[in-house]
Amino acid sequence: MISKSESYTSGQESVINSTWLIYVLKEWIGLDYHYPNYMGSFLCVSLTIFFFPYLLWFIVCIFCNICLHIYKRKNGLDDDFSNKLWDNGRLMVSRIISMYGKLWHGYEVHGIEKIPEGPGLIVYYHGATSVDYHFFVCNLYIQKGRVSYSVVERLLYMIPGLQLYLKLLTAVNGGREQCVEILKKGNLLGVAPGGARESFFSDENYGVLWGNRKGFAQVAIDAKVPIIPLFTQNIREGYRTLGKTWFIRWLDERFRLPFVPQYGGFPVKLRTYIGDPIPYDPNITATELVEKTKIAIEALRDRHQKLPGNILRALLERFDKHQKDD
Repeated sequence: MISKSESYTSGQESVINSTWLIYVLKEWIGLDYHYPNYMGSFLCVSLTIFFFPYLLWFIVCIFCNICLHIYKRKNGLDDDFSNKLWDNGRLMVSRIISMYGKLWHGYEVHGIEKIPEGPGLIVYYHGATSVDYHFFVCNLYIQKGRVSYSVVERLLYMIPGLQLYLKLLTAVNGGREQCVEILKKGNLLGVAPGGARESFFSDENYGVLWGNRKGFAQVAIDAKVPIIPLFTQNIREGYRTLGKTWFIRWLDERFRLPFVPQYGGFPVKLRTYIGDPIPYDPNITATELVEKTKIAIEALRDRHQKLPGNILRALLERFDKHQKDD
């Protein structure tokens, strides 16, 4: 039997532990305000829910980054990723990421044979996360030995513990000139024209939100390369945002939010479909090429994605052995 005094002491310790976060926040922002004791627990739970969609994925990426640092030290390598010794490190990371995609999402990629031997600009629909694109890049390297450069937000490089992982998987955040140069050297380059806006504010209807962006099309024209459309089935069912709520939209209109609340991390079935390349045409304008690319991605969506998306249906598709791969 536990005495009342022991129970009371335990309760005090629980209260102390539940308010540590509030104490740190108060010290950080310099406010002297007496919050209720339960607020610490509430904030801890809220933060856990908020970051859950990325938690498992973030752990996998951190693990890959640690493995790369061990590999780098063991082989006495520097940051010259043209060194052939880095190929085994890239293959190791690709297999880890691919395994995670297979185990958690039953990930598949279809149409990889459509990727041209030479350079090409891969244009993809941006879900609430781009985890599907990571799976694609890693599967491409495993199956074809091809490295795909990727245009990413500068903010991504500010996340601690991911720098080596991002560099090895050739993530870039340069401008149009750098992208053209990468393509002219015969490489593949991936970009999501919708970026953060498409990530935040598209929904289970998979609307393509590009606005007036046409820089990617001009890059393809300047580099004289084809555009390869790419779409992942169920990416919005695995990870969703609250971007459609009136309050979030109001906040974004006033303050241009760098992020919006998300939820999910569901182990839904993910399939990436690669469309037929749109060949380089010297007579086409950037505006026309944008529209042509958008139509190609919407065609992949309409062919492979049931609209509106449904989380339960996407989960059940993990067990559907008769799904068409075409």
